Amino acid sequence: MTQNEITKYSGGLIQLIYKQGGDLSIPSDEILSLECVVAGTTYINNLTEIEAKLGKGQTLTLIREPDNKYDSFAIMIHNAQGEKLGYIPRNKNEMLARLMDAGKMFYAKIQEKDWEGSWLKIELEIYLKE
Repeated sequence: MTQNEITKYSGGLIQLIYKQGGDLSIPSDEILSLECVVAGTTYINNLTEIEAKLGKGQTLTLIREPDNKYDSFAIMIHNAQGEKLGYIPRNKNEMLARLMDAGKMFYAKIQEKDWEGSWLKIELEIYLKE
């Protein structure tokens, strides 16, 4: 067969996958990239007021902060009102930061939130936006 020839395709493999309960659906626009908790919530002054506005499934904004004096891979997390909640933990932020610096867009969704003493534990899922 040459490079310019067209071959007939029977679709047998695809039919076999479907007969066995397989799924060939196209992926959604949301690609789960990371699960983590928000770091640094104890440093937010009006955290009690902000916490009242947060709910499960709420979308949060991620903002790169390359000039952060403590972490050059810092990624801030803001709610819909633009209020700072904290950061992606340092031990999990480098890959996301590098991808954001290359032009990729990410956002977060709240999965759970709970007070543990004076610490507001906010569990997130981070998604790549395609």
